[in-house]
Amino acid sequence: MKKAAIFDLDGTLLNTLTDLAVACNHALETYGYPTHQVEAYKMFVGNGVYNLVKRILPEDAQDEETRAKVKAAFDAYYEAHTVDFTKPYDGISEMLDTLKNKGVKMIVISNKAHNFVVQLIQNIFPGIFDVILGQRDHVPKKPDPAAVFEALGQVDIAPEDTIYVGDSGVDMQTGKNAGLLTIGVAWGFRGEAELLENGADAIVHAPEEIIDFID
Repeated sequence: MKKAAIFDLDGTLLNTLTDLAVACNHALETYGYPTHQVEAYKMFVGNGVYNLVKRILPEDAQDEETRAKVKAAFDAYYEAHTVDFTKPYDGISEMLDTLKNKGVKMIVISNKAHNFVVQLIQNIFPGIFDVILGQRDHVPKKPDPAAVFEALGQVDIAPEDTIYVGDSGVDMQTGKNAGLLTIGVAWGFRGEAELLENGADAIVHAPEEIIDFID
């Protein structure tokens, strides 16, 4: 039996897409830039807020000053509207409860800013996760495995006793870079082809299927 499960957040545990899109479009509108359809944000998110802002801005607005002010507008709006539309995917809460009851150490690692990750987890999954790690300035972003090793050190569990669950190529690369069994979720933002291309050991189509990889 595996002893720990590491989860990505956006597109894996939570459908955050609409709240992210609304906050980004608000920031763009604030400074007179064109907005994007909600579905387009599936390809914009996943590599941290700095890359998100870069991707949503036009090519002629890529200077550091513009990126900084749009990011600030995003941060302020998103902090106040983090869970307007965000909710767990069907079956996620039940799956997490099952793993928790089995004694599995529960970890979430995200390229989303750390304060937002903590806010979301404490709001939606209180008492479930043993380690919560979002993006912090002094730690490399996924797919660098630094945060994975940091989290496993906190719970004193080896990589071979851990599964990694995510919805993107970045997640699969992160799990592989850390030597973990890597599981891609078909319901997320990126789709099965990207997951397989980036080394997913398995694809699941419903949250309860994750439990099999623990047992």
